[in-house]
Amino acid sequence: MAGTALTLVGIGTPALATERQVYVAMGDSFSAGSVVLPQSDLLTCARSAINYAGLLAKQLKVDVLRDVTCGAATTANFPNPQKGIISGTNPPQYDALSADTTLVTVGIGGNDIGLVGLATSCVNLLPVGASCKAANTAGGVDKYATKIDAFAATYGTVIEQIRQRAPQAKIVMVGYPTGIKPGGCWPVVPVLPQDADYIQGNIDRLNARMAEQSAAHGASYVDIRTPSIGHDACQPIGVKWIEGLIPSVVNNSFAPLHPNAAGLAAVVPSIRKVL
Repeated sequence: MAGTALTLVGIGTPALATERQVYVAMGDSFSAGSVVLPQSDLLTCARSAINYAGLLAKQLKVDVLRDVTCGAATTANFPNPQKGIISGTNPPQYDALSADTTLVTVGIGGNDIGLVGLATSCVNLLPVGASCKAANTAGGVDKYATKIDAFAATYGTVIEQIRQRAPQAKIVMVGYPTGIKPGGCWPVVPVLPQDADYIQGNIDRLNARMAEQSAAHGASYVDIRTPSIGHDACQPIGVKWIEGLIPSVVNNSFAPLHPNAAGLAAVVPSIRKVL
């Protein structure tokens, strides 16, 4: 009888051999889909029901999805609670991780650096005016490049903290998309040409640091920058994946300078390529 029992355990069954898939999605508004309708959590995190985590979970047919992406999140909100967008409190995002987690996606860093704030500070309603690039590189020191390079090691810390809590999980770091085309498109997006390039240059720099830290700490990096070229905020409705300063509500998107529904869906194939 003992030998029979061992034989049965050794053979197993398809149902028992299949690992339960637990997917945890972490990140900021670019991952949460703020504010793309329909919303699944408007008051606390402005999280869309059709963000890339939700779409990916359906395609992968995971058993459990814990989506804790949240608008306005920074890396400080991974170990600490985050005040709700309108009301309530979001628990620390690390709390969603567990020993049985099999997949983690992370899109973070833009708010730590203040990239959306940079973009809004560069707005010029006239085709001439003060350049935000000039202001941020005065004296030969690029304030944002310095800030991004100093922040880079935080990505490595995030990866290691996730691995401690979810040692079996595949960790996928998701980069940021192309926001604006070379030279910009004033007045569609009212920033000067050199400032448009400065904004995108800093997005690219942050992506590069994320990719470097991913490689150094054994995580996968998903390049969203390349597939989103030609789908930036300068493009017409139906082509753009990123909204401009005045969102096209026909895309069910109400957050300026953020991905619309098409932009969220477009992330999924790039993630699937690394899985």
